[in-house]
Amino acid sequence: MSAAPRGGERVLPEVEDTESLGRELAAQLAAGDLVILDGPLGAGKTALTRGIAAGLGVLGRVSSPTFIIAREHRPGPSGGPGLVHVDAYRLGGLDELDALDLDTDLEDCVVVVEWGEGVAERLTDRHLMIRLRRAEGTDVRTVTWEWVDGA
Repeated sequence: MSAAPRGGERVLPEVEDTESLGRELAAQLAAGDLVILDGPLGAGKTALTRGIAAGLGVLGRVSSPTFIIAREHRPGPSGGPGLVHVDAYRLGGLDELDALDLDTDLEDCVVVVEWGEGVAERLTDRHLMIRLRRAEGTDVRTVTWEWVDGA
């Protein structure tokens, strides 16, 4: 697992800023890292994941996995890790999360779980918790992130 700073906070006025932060965070991520995204609808969870995917150099267009639950993106030519993008919103609990076999994916991928707080933490001993909030009526987002130890 990567050794990254414990956390940070940033105000992101545009969607492009959210994607840019994702690219920055990707530089701190390695296969085996779990990223949990928390935020209401429209807060920028998928935009941040697009940035992480771009930073990792994975293949395929990143879009919300709401209806398919999990989407896997293979590593690109850079040789970095793959990405598994999960939407836990529709999962019925821990059994359905276990059925996705994400702990196996963590061996060679970065796993990003939208709506995963309270469910996905148990997959690893350490995860990156990212909270996104959007100012009402604008695209301005406030993002905080921190590495959390202890599954």
